[in-house]
Order: sequence, then C-alpha cells, then structure tokens
Amino acid sequence: MLAPDRVKWRKQQKGKMRGVSKGGTTVNFGEYGLQALSCGFVTARQIEAARTAISRHVKRGGKLYVRIFPDKPISKKPAETRMGKGKGTPEEWVAVVRPGRVLYELEGVSIDLAKQAFHLAKHKLAVQTRVIGREQTL
Repeated sequence: MLAPDRVKWRKQQKGKMRGVSKGGTTVNFGEYGLQALSCGFVTARQIEAARTAISRHVKRGGKLYVRIFPDKPISKKPAETRMGKGKGTPEEWVAVVRPGRVLYELEGVSIDLAKQAFHLAKHKLAVQTRVIGREQTL
C-alpha cells in the first residue's frame, strides 16, 4: 500500500476541508479522468482497491495514472479508552481530496471501457466522483 518513506513529523492535526482543490483539476496525462465532486479523506486502502478494480476491468490494457498520494497520518485511540493521556498512535495514511481534484487518469482505452472501469472504482472511494475527458465533461 501507499505510504510516505519518511516524514518530518509523526502526527498531524486534522485541518479543514473547505473550498475547492488548489491544483490537479484537469486531465494532464491520460485521455479520461475520474474527478472528485466532494471533500473527504481517501485512505491508502481505498486508493489501492480502486486502482485494482480499474486495472482488472481494462484487463491491464492502456495506461493508468494515480494522481493522489496518501501523505497525511490519521491517529486513533483504542475503543473504550478514557479521555486524556495524549493523542493516539498513527494508524493509517490518507489523501485529503477536495472538489475538482482528478484522482485517476486512463489512456489507450475506449470511452465506454473507461466509463465502466471508473464506475467500478467510484464505489471503492469515500468521495463522490464523475468522469471527465481531456477537454470537456463526458
């Protein structure tokens, strides 16, 4: 699964998920893309599950680009633990996704196959998505 090799600080604060994506909002590498329509944390497991679903559906044809990376640690405390005693241990890595961000891109496949593959992938993700093309919305 995806995770950073090294980080400067082990734990991060939650932060805010307001507004739209600052960059990565257009299809740059492939012909078709899967674009987020809502805010959310997408975990490394979800990214990998969606990637697997896409690559299996296109039968490893074409080229798939993953445009997000989980670089934010999420800490959790054990169940039924009393308040206090500090922040929990880092449990998983997530990517902060805001509306407009392109998550995956495909090239070298037909539009119908790309739509079907992205339809399978959107069920694995924690954000609402849509399929877009290089120049316009499909």
